[in-house]
Amino acid sequence: MKKYLQDKPAIGSKDSKTADPIDIRLLKHIQDGIPLVERPYKEIGDALGLSEEEVISRIKGLLETKKVRRFAASVAHRKIGINSNAMCVWRVPSERVEKVGKIMASFPEVTHCYERPTFPDWPYNLFTMIHGYTDEECEKVIEAMKKRTGLEDYVILYSEKEFKKTGTRI
Repeated sequence: MKKYLQDKPAIGSKDSKTADPIDIRLLKHIQDGIPLVERPYKEIGDALGLSEEEVISRIKGLLETKKVRRFAASVAHRKIGINSNAMCVWRVPSERVEKVGKIMASFPEVTHCYERPTFPDWPYNLFTMIHGYTDEECEKVIEAMKKRTGLEDYVILYSEKEFKKTGTRI
């Protein structure tokens, strides 16, 4: 391991109070994906003037310190046939939001689950995004969610067209 990595605090460590410029360069480089090659971290390192080990160490440090929440593959769900996307909005009593939110988030078909403010003409405060191969498949999940929570007041909003989908950019 390089002397640099032994002598300095771990990348993104609690000792690090500001954003490290090398971490920023690394994140900008990989934010659109990592190369699909045998040694992607070596290729990334070569492009940034870093060793393969340093790239791996920096990514681990960013994850450990929660500066990066997760590092995962993103599936182009429409390309594999998951064509139904249902945003189901629920009216949940405020005292039940925490418990209901955890139940709904536990469904593997739910990719997003958020509490949002209500308005006089929009009483729905819990939003769940459900993905399935068909609308019927999404509706079965919604039925199961209803049974597990006892909720009856909801609206299903189906996606018609995707204009843009990206992760957060830096």
